[in-house]
Amino acid sequence: MQTHQTSVVRAVVEWVAIFVVVFAFMMLVRAFVIEPYVVPTGSMEQTIQIGDTIMGQKVTVELGIDVKQGDIVIFRNPEATSDHDILVKRVIATEGQTVDLEGGQVYVDGQALDESYTQGESWPLASQAPGVSISYPYTVPEGCIWVMGDNREDSADSRYFGAVPKENLVAVALFRFWPLDRIGLVQ
Repeated sequence: MQTHQTSVVRAVVEWVAIFVVVFAFMMLVRAFVIEPYVVPTGSMEQTIQIGDTIMGQKVTVELGIDVKQGDIVIFRNPEATSDHDILVKRVIATEGQTVDLEGGQVYVDGQALDESYTQGESWPLASQAPGVSISYPYTVPEGCIWVMGDNREDSADSRYFGAVPKENLVAVALFRFWPLDRIGLVQ
């Protein structure tokens, strides 16, 4: 009987140890490799919908690899008065590039962007957001990126809060995994 109890105790200890190791591994993966994020606003519609859950890979940010124009990024909101701590937007320009908004179109370094993914037109927000004083053309400062939501007429983005410091970056969006009927890459 003693041998049977010893075997049961050993088995329980082994399963607890396995659970602890797997849990610790998953926490490390979530902290440094990949993490799910729920999209809080409609600023990225039609690309990403309100409530979609996307996976963001953190390796690029953790290793200090620069994001590039067109990436969809997850970042800490630079606007402290907002209800949303984490935002999801598309990188439009990186440090040293010049952004201009003319006739509802976005220009980077004098070239009009081909943005078939956008909804609405791209206008400066000064008339819609009192206190916004960003003038165009705007050169993105060193250590920053310029981001905009794909739903241009319903997005508080760099037109509202200015360039985002790279230290605010959390992850680069990879794919949507919820809801299941829209699972796939986000681009």
